[in-house]
Amino acid sequence: MKNNLTICFLILLCISTSCSNTDEAPVLEPANLTIEIAVSSDGSGLVEITCQADNVIEYTMDTGEDGVELLSNSDGFFSYTYSSTGTYAIEIKAIGSSGRFLRESRTIVIQVGEDTPPADEGYSTPLSYEGMKLIWQDEFNGFSLNETFWNYEIGTGSNGWGNNELQYYREDNTSVSDGYLTIEARKESFNGRSYTSSRLTTEDKFDFSYGRVDIRARLPEGQGIWPALWMLGSNFRSVGWPYCGEIDIMELIGGGEGRDNVVYGTAHWDNNGTKADFGGNTKLSSGKFSDQFYVFTIEWDANTITWYMNDQQFHTMDITPSELSEFRSNFFFIFNVAVGGNWPGSPNATTSFPQRMYVDYIRVFQDE
Repeated sequence: MKNNLTICFLILLCISTSCSNTDEAPVLEPANLTIEIAVSSDGSGLVEITCQADNVIEYTMDTGEDGVELLSNSDGFFSYTYSSTGTYAIEIKAIGSSGRFLRESRTIVIQVGEDTPPADEGYSTPLSYEGMKLIWQDEFNGFSLNETFWNYEIGTGSNGWGNNELQYYREDNTSVSDGYLTIEARKESFNGRSYTSSRLTTEDKFDFSYGRVDIRARLPEGQGIWPALWMLGSNFRSVGWPYCGEIDIMELIGGGEGRDNVVYGTAHWDNNGTKADFGGNTKLSSGKFSDQFYVFTIEWDANTITWYMNDQQFHTMDITPSELSEFRSNFFFIFNVAVGGNWPGSPNATTSFPQRMYVDYIRVFQDE
């Protein structure tokens, strides 16, 4: 069972001291500076900081948030609420009457919004299969994205990534903690867009052809929310889309009953100069894909691609025809949560933010 933390924060501590010169007779400088930081348990972004040092007449605090002036007082207690998720460098000074001071800097990750990792409930798959070997995996342990495997794609792409999507993709919307990768879609203004999210790829870092892929994920929901776990042919940069081929392991088009409980598996390719696609879907008998974790799988060989949800087959495709040669080459992975676009439509008043896609693991197996 994975750890449940009330709120996720990482503190890196760096302490330095310095003294200013003065013509006045020396007086006692600040000493024994201690700082205690309490982060609210409700995800509101409230931080309470208590400072204590000997021989101090004033404390000052730089919140690290742009546009906020220095806070100062003599009692050493600061209460401040951060307006958004982010990484903030907090600088605190304890100042003596001579101008001598101690300075302490800390970096704190404040998680505003939902403040607990998801319950580890739902379907899971094994680490081994008879007759197969595990050739690549990411279990998302640690505290940051493993950039040996993954790239961040930044910006708005061409024409909203080809789909008139509304979000700006940023690194800041990706996090790794408690054994999960989290991609968060937010309603916030950034670089001319009203929404932000993240898009990750393994391009030039991991690709493969043929095997079994298992991805365990809990999905976001809501009108205009479009999570996807998918693949592009590794020759994408040289031949473009759809000539490279595309395999969508899972897509969900949020929007209430009949949408938040349906996922799609689809292949896209070029058929003599015309974009072609072939897909299927599966619907939950009850509940939504945001309620718990599900495992999305493809089994792929030189003859077929077959899609599964929780080991239940819901779509298969024969790729032996010559016009489907795209699917007999290497592919890389893409994980993203789009906001808006041609297929889902835009968010509306019923859409709540932030929305998060949690990924527990991705595993790739091939025949021994």
